[in-house]
Amino acid sequence: MKWAVLLLVCVYVALADALYFYLEGSEKKCFLEELPKETMVVGTFEAEQWHEQSNSWVRDPNLKIQVTVEELPQNNIVVDRKISAKGKFTFTSAESGDHNICLSTISNSWFDSSRTKITFDMDFDDPAGDSHNHRETLGELASKIHELNERVQDIRREQFSQREREAEFRDQSELTNSRVVWWTVLQLIVLGVVCVWQMRHFKNFFVAKKLV
Repeated sequence: MKWAVLLLVCVYVALADALYFYLEGSEKKCFLEELPKETMVVGTFEAEQWHEQSNSWVRDPNLKIQVTVEELPQNNIVVDRKISAKGKFTFTSAESGDHNICLSTISNSWFDSSRTKITFDMDFDDPAGDSHNHRETLGELASKIHELNERVQDIRREQFSQREREAEFRDQSELTNSRVVWWTVLQLIVLGVVCVWQMRHFKNFFVAKKLV
């Protein structure tokens, strides 16, 4: 339960960091990010276009998004890709400084009046500073999972042992009940034999005394 709550909190934080913006036609939207050296950036996005007939945002599988990343002030192009309406891009900063990240729709029309909604999120990771922490976190998670597996195995063994004890107790109870029933039947048979014997004995006694 604890790990489930932690996972939900992480998902909530991830969703809270995402943003969305609108593009008119082939408009370009850029973000300026100052990045340390050797920082890995993972950008994810999903593009939806406004559909007049359904009055809703719809993802067009034919829509392409132009993604460009440029190092400033050297103007070095780091990323220059055409990606589908839902995708991601990854790059690692070679030097510390500003990076211009731009997204735009690709249109073949001169007068494109489409309206596009882009949900955009970026994740930053410093391999030099966080790899050790990541390994420690993964090690702790693996240890917790191993401990939980051992506890589950102990619970299963205890349940199996309890079922065996219940089966043994049930068999013993059935055997005891069976013995009680046979003992009662035997007592009734002995009592019946004694009664018959006494009646025959008294009958012979009264005949011998000529009382009958």
